[in-house]
Amino acid sequence: MTNPLPDDGQAVARALAELDTLAERPLAEHVEVFERIHAALGEALAAGSAGSA
Repeated sequence: MTNPLPDDGQAVARALAELDTLAERPLAEHVEVFERIHAALGEALAAGSAGSA
């Protein structure tokens, strides 16, 4: 089975790995991290959708 993401899912893996950094960050930074992750996942989804069309 092939991965539908153009970068073999590395963008998704990096975005999800950033979740692991939350424990060491101040709570005030969490929203910014979540926004970055949300944006990265949205971009990966859009890229995957464009590649399958």
